Amino acid sequence: MKTFGYCRISRPTQNIERQERNILARYPDAIIVREIFTGTMFQGRKELDKIIRLAEPGDRIVFDSVSRMARCADEGCEEYEKLFKKGLVLEFLNEPHVNTAVYKQALQQRINIYFTTGNPAADKFAKTMIDAMNELMMDLAKEQIRIAFEQAEKEVSDLHTRTRQGIETARLNGKQIGGVPGRKLTTKKSIEKKTEILKHSIDFGGTLHDNDCMKLTGIARNTFYKYKRELRESLLSGETDYPT
Repeated sequence: MKTFGYCRISRPTQNIERQERNILARYPDAIIVREIFTGTMFQGRKELDKIIRLAEPGDRIVFDSVSRMARCADEGCEEYEKLFKKGLVLEFLNEPHVNTAVYKQALQQRINIYFTTGNPAADKFAKTMIDAMNELMMDLAKEQIRIAFEQAEKEVSDLHTRTRQGIETARLNGKQIGGVPGRKLTTKKSIEKKTEILKHSIDFGGTLHDNDCMKLTGIARNTFYKYKRELRESLLSGETDYPT
């Protein structure tokens, strides 16, 4: 049986290492798969789809939480049922009560009650009861998944609320929030890029137009024009130390 650890973040600013540490603490030999997924629905989740294709019945997929498996409760329920029926073992470190092992154990206990007797009528009744219990267990699992998603969404909402309240409290106490207006942030990278712009941009005596200069410097459009504006201001004020 193989164990896969699936780690996903929705924004590049999130820390994916925390998920990896949590999974490896439980399963040191887990095959860790990382994914930065910023799309909607399940578009672009190539790494998770790859795990699902490779995994065989009995293999385990470990998530830090149910919110890492899907983007919302409806998608999570659909994915959970599909993987459950495929025979995969799903484990959620933050919500162990929705692990597939919990429901498989409950199902097995009920199957043991409705054993086959060799009587066709009795066996048909037993199968009907087992199927009904299977559906009931899956409905219970889906309900717990929805609750888990609602709880996760509430925690995020509460965090945002506390952050806004903290910022407002700091502002009321006279503390500076964010950068000081008009102050430029100077870094080694910004100095290097501005030097390149001064050397190559046609606006400063070079030969490259904006698009070509952006490609050469490798910086984003907004940053490129910000640097150009700051260079003009520095040159006009005579405060620049950049070579011209």
